[in-house]
Formats: sequence, C-alpha cells, structure tokens
Amino acid sequence: MKDTSALLLAVLASRDPALFALAFPQVVTSGKMLRTFVQILRSGRTGRKSLGSRPKAMVQGWLNGATDAQLMAAMVGNDPSLADVIRMVHPKPETASRAAFYAWAIGKPADTAALPQVVQDLIAFRAGATTTVPDVPFQMLSDLTLTPEQWAEVAGRASWAVMRQGLNMLDRKGAFTVPGTVEQVAATLRDPARIKAAKAMPYQLLATLWALGAGVDPRLRDALHDAMEASVSNVPVLQGSVAVCPDVSGSMSSPVTGFRKGATTAVRCIDVAALVAAAVVRKNPGARVLPFEVGVRDVALEARDTILTNAEKLAALGGGGTNCSAPLQALNKAGLAPDLVIFVSDNESWVDGRQGGQATAMMAEWTRLKARNRGAKLVCIDIQPYGTSQAMEREDVLNIGGFSDAVFDQIAAFADGRMGPDHWVGEIRAVQL
Repeated sequence: MKDTSALLLAVLASRDPALFALAFPQVVTSGKMLRTFVQILRSGRTGRKSLGSRPKAMVQGWLNGATDAQLMAAMVGNDPSLADVIRMVHPKPETASRAAFYAWAIGKPADTAALPQVVQDLIAFRAGATTTVPDVPFQMLSDLTLTPEQWAEVAGRASWAVMRQGLNMLDRKGAFTVPGTVEQVAATLRDPARIKAAKAMPYQLLATLWALGAGVDPRLRDALHDAMEASVSNVPVLQGSVAVCPDVSGSMSSPVTGFRKGATTAVRCIDVAALVAAAVVRKNPGARVLPFEVGVRDVALEARDTILTNAEKLAALGGGGTNCSAPLQALNKAGLAPDLVIFVSDNESWVDGRQGGQATAMMAEWTRLKARNRGAKLVCIDIQPYGTSQAMEREDVLNIGGFSDAVFDQIAAFADGRMGPDHWVGEIRAVQL
C-alpha cells in the first residue's frame, strides 16, 4: 500500500508530464520513495522502461536538493540502489561537496576533503582512525565490530522505523545490556507522535512482535503492544449496532503481499482480518464479532484486552473452506439486523458463483437482513483485491481493496453517509499541487 503513490506517479509520468512535475515533490519525499519510483518506471508495467527527459530531470532535481542525511538514508537498499539511480540520471552537482558525494556513492575516486562531514566520519570510523560512531543508518555499521555502548548510542539516535526493525540486531549486539537503553528504546517505540510520524501500520507491529527474539527484554514487547494501540488510534466510534465478520478460512493463511521472491511478508491475510476486528471492538465494545469459514466460529473477545491479544485469538481459528454468506445467515437466523456489517477477507472468499444471473448467496442473505433494517450498510474489505466481488457496489454496499489504517476513516465516512460523489470531489479539490 505504501508503494501505491509511487505507482500512480509513474503512471502520471506517461499520461501528463505537466501534472507529473507538480505531483513529484509531494510523492517523492525520501530516498526510498525515489528508488521505488525509479524501479516501477523502469519495470515497464506503466508503459515505459526508460525514465524519459521529464522524470530524469525531476530525479536529478531531488538528488541535488536533498540533504546529506537524506542521501545517506537513501544509500540503504537495492534494486535499484542509490548508486544505480545516480548512474542512470547523471545529476550535475551544484557544489564540490555534492560532486564528491556522487563520486563516492558510485565507487569512483572522490576528494575526501570535499565530502560531507558525515561521510568523512564514516570513512574515518571504518578505517579505525576514530572511535566516535558516525550518525549514519545502522545498516552501514552492521558489518563492523562495535561495543555494546556504541550500539546503544546508535539505538539512541535511530528513527522510529529503524529502531523497530533493528530490535533483534540491537539485542544480539548487546545494546540492551547498557543501563538505560531498554527504557529509552521502549519510550521511543510507544511515543504516539513518533508512531504517527513514521506512518506505522498495525500489521508491521504485529510482524515485529512475532519476529522478536525470545531473549529480548519483555519491556520492549510491552512497548510494541502499546505502539499497536496507538497505531489504530484513528479507529472511529461507529454509530448504531455493528457486526464484524473476519474470514478465518484456509485461504486466509496466505501472505498479505502474496508470494513474491524476496518480498513475501510473514503477516498473513487472517492476521490483518483479525487486527481489523480487534481494533473495531476496542473502540466499539458492543460490536458483534462473527469469524467465519464454512460456518461461523465461536470466539470471546474482551474489549479491554490489547488489540494484539484479541487478534491472536481470532488468527488461531484459521482453517476450513469459505462461505461468505454464513455470518449474514447467522444474523438472519437470530433475527438481528445491525446498522453496519463489516466483512474482512481475501480474494479467495469471493467465490460464491451466481446461478443463472441471480445474486450471490451472500447478497441474498443481505437482502433478507435489509428487509428488517432498511438503513443497514455493508462494507467488504478485500485484502487481496482482484476484478471480482461477491457484493456488488451500490448505495448500501462499499467495497474496499487492500488495507491501511485509512480504511477505518473510509468505513466511518460510509456509515455516516459521507461517501457520495460530492465527498470525493471535495477530497480531490483539497489536494494542493
């Protein structure tokens, strides 16, 4: 989901160069996003395999305008690496310092005295000329022999995202044996402002918690639980009665990202479904949860439990076939008609075929429920969206493809009747280019 803006920017580069130039600085705000944009554009998936004059000029402009710290952060990562990007676009440096940096980045001889101070510090540290740890991304130091105190220093100035990703490494390097380091890192991890600035996704925190080594200080595990609570702080309080239906069938055990060589996530679709359900229950304690596969499964969630605890309860139910109409059938059998029903599933769940042009079994059950509550609304979150859906879009049905924390805002807007054409026109006009 975080790459979507880079993908759309690449599409815009082919369709409207003028608008592309206006949108570029709003999308490409980091070296990682720059590399992602270049990767997508050169893949050919958006209609071209070369950068072209306008995209090349925009990339050159970003490289020349970036700070030294931004460029050092961009040095981490491959396919393409920052060196690859520099070789592609041949930026014309405007200062001696930047010229030296470009040469150093691509492995050519560089004027050491003209290099940015942070690069000079790194070179000196690598050569053993100083014991002062340079302020660079920790990935540039991972192959060096540092003392626990030095690794604690690295942890103390790391960004929130880097700290989250490096917990196991910092533990192995002995950073947490240094007095005060655990407390400092835990405080950073649970800091709501840092979490918001990092645009943390709930499933990223879940993946971190699962990957955390058994020997890592439990205070850091507690901090991740607190971070999860903060990461879904924008979950709305929904008016009226609510039912959440997470799919726990066998197909939901597939990775959220699908199976991609070198990029398959450990987080499964069922984990995201469980997170959504648990987050809704946290803000809406009266919400009814109906996990389903062939039938509806029994589960008891406590609204006061942490989101991760409730998510783990739901994810543990995984297995079985899929019957998307089962939750609605259960509601109809019980004579219940919630004001809002939220389904969370993957593409494999939308398989109830239409017989002779008739509606799906899910929509047939929805029609029965609507007969008892004409104002009821249905939201279907399809974690791995394709071109088909079991619930066709209409005034009372909203289909959402993919997942991010923005999904919660969309659910609230739809439930409140704020999702008409005027709403989207307003959202689009609010974007300043």
